[in-house]
Amino acid sequence: MANEEKRVMIVTFKPKDQRPDTKKDKVDIVRAEIRPDVSFFTADDFSRGVPIPSAMPEEMIGYDVNQYEAPIVMAHLTDKEIEALKKNENIAAVEEDGPCWAMGEPQMPETLVIESQPSVMAETIPSGIAQIKAPSAWDCTKGKVIKVAVLDTGIDYKHPDLSPNFRWGISFVSGESSVMDYNSHGTHCAGIIAAALNGIGVVGVAPAVYLYGVKVLPKAGPGAWSNLIAGIDWCINKKDLDILSMSLGASSAPSAVENICNSAWKKGALLIAAAGNILPAAPANSVMCPAKYNSVIAVSNIDSTNQRWPSSCYGPEVELCAPGVNVLSTVPGGGYGTKTGTSMACPHVAGAAALALGTHRYASNVTIRRLLAWRADDLGLPGRDPEYGFGRVDAEQVAAERKMPPAITGIP
Repeated sequence: MANEEKRVMIVTFKPKDQRPDTKKDKVDIVRAEIRPDVSFFTADDFSRGVPIPSAMPEEMIGYDVNQYEAPIVMAHLTDKEIEALKKNENIAAVEEDGPCWAMGEPQMPETLVIESQPSVMAETIPSGIAQIKAPSAWDCTKGKVIKVAVLDTGIDYKHPDLSPNFRWGISFVSGESSVMDYNSHGTHCAGIIAAALNGIGVVGVAPAVYLYGVKVLPKAGPGAWSNLIAGIDWCINKKDLDILSMSLGASSAPSAVENICNSAWKKGALLIAAAGNILPAAPANSVMCPAKYNSVIAVSNIDSTNQRWPSSCYGPEVELCAPGVNVLSTVPGGGYGTKTGTSMACPHVAGAAALALGTHRYASNVTIRRLLAWRADDLGLPGRDPEYGFGRVDAEQVAAERKMPPAITGIP
């Protein structure tokens, strides 16, 4: 069996009260069907700093998700083990892992343009931050103590514009134990949300939020859905993370990804994701996973004239739009650069959500989501439409609004 090819599989169980073996733990059920040398770790292990032995081969490491809505076990399995688990009546699905990308690859690679350094004598407010009217909200709130997780390629937590707000980080990427960003994508997204109002460089939408880096994408190439599942599970287990920003995805995903997103939503987190980028000649414009799920806010990309960027995915799942063309933000090494894509639009909405929560401290994720849609600046066709959703996110309005938002059709 040691020489057999093994694939990463995502095993989703039935809810415990619907299993024939109601008294057995799901890991024990899996262990009975597979080789005995696999060690399973949980989000609690990572939160407590339980180390994974560096010499342990990757194929001997499994992950156990302990969520009622998403009872999942992930491991490297042989074909024989896969078939055995598929026959087990306690299990709802056995799915192969797959790739997910920082939004831009492979549909439309995002180009990083390094800028001359903004003046240390005068802080720059990037045009997208001004376009969603974030500075007008800062007298009310800068998002302090609101906790935002960026699930991406990591964060350069030493960057002078990010270190004041960075609180913690964790990596679920094999071979990259540090949350440090060796790509630039995650650091750029983090700066859009949370670059500090400190008199240097640039400033983010919510310049005082508590920033958490969750590395689920490697420095190069695609990541894996299994890493995202583990990252979201960790965010749920932190219990006090308010907003999850995900500038990543793919056209399809295992059903387990939607299950873990649903679990995070039901436990109070607000999930926001990039709608995705497409080539102009591509026949399909559909919103990518995880943005397309009901439990996630899908964000499309607009330019400085409030027109949808031609390469932004669109469809009925789009809920909001935000600036994402030539966006100036932080990059690793203490520098600054511009990127274009729905990846850049998504963190504008995440930052605005943090400002909304900053003035509505006890509001639920349902209330904040409705508020973002209710007070969006309508673009395109009147009302919700496939290109702009309910409209461009308006940070000033959501922070200043004191009335409770109404129930809105199409929003959970």
